[in-house]
Amino acid sequence: MPATSPVILILGAGPHIGQAVARTFTSKGYKVALATRSLNEADSTDSQLNIKSDFANSDDVVNAFDKVKKVFGIPSVVVYNVSASTLTPPKDPFALPLADFNRDVSINVMSAFVAAQQAALGFAQLPASAARTFIYTGNILNVGIIPGFLAQGVGKSAGAHMMWAASAAYKDRGFKRYYADERKQDGTAKYRVDGEAHAELYWGLAEEKVQGPWMQMFVQGVGYKRFDGQYGV
Repeated sequence: MPATSPVILILGAGPHIGQAVARTFTSKGYKVALATRSLNEADSTDSQLNIKSDFANSDDVVNAFDKVKKVFGIPSVVVYNVSASTLTPPKDPFALPLADFNRDVSINVMSAFVAAQQAALGFAQLPASAARTFIYTGNILNVGIIPGFLAQGVGKSAGAHMMWAASAAYKDRGFKRYYADERKQDGTAKYRVDGEAHAELYWGLAEEKVQGPWMQMFVQGVGYKRFDGQYGV
């Protein structure tokens, strides 16, 4: 039977953000499900479920939700921590092969949409006391240009719009949706992001009872910070 502990599903459990978030939520009493290509399912424990997933295939997203629901129960927190980017020449963004562009968009957008959709179906079955929080790990590319990152910029922009729209649409139902973007103190892009800072922010967002600013720009050691010139905050 599914456990009574709250459950978090982290889609994309890399060694930095994903693992830091997993450690934090485990320490708070959550059961943790990690969906990624690299972990061994046989290494799952009573408190951690490993799910082999390739997010170029959105069916793997549905499979991850089905598995965690069967083993642990419906996740009340879902983190989409997946990103794909095929680099292009900085001066020739349309040199990107269509096949690579399609794959990156499938990972950054299509599978993220399916994850958000599956999360909403689950949240509707949870009590109002549950966290019911979906977080998309983003970056500055939804409001800025970094040469060479066309496909990821398209993906992050779409992910941000999904979270913006969903934060308004589901607000009255108590479902929270966020786009997280770690910045430097001056508001510029931070390329070497901090996993623990993400984990701290994500825990706080899960604990909040109501929807906060959907675009969660934040600074390590400071937390959420609004920067002038940004939209939707």
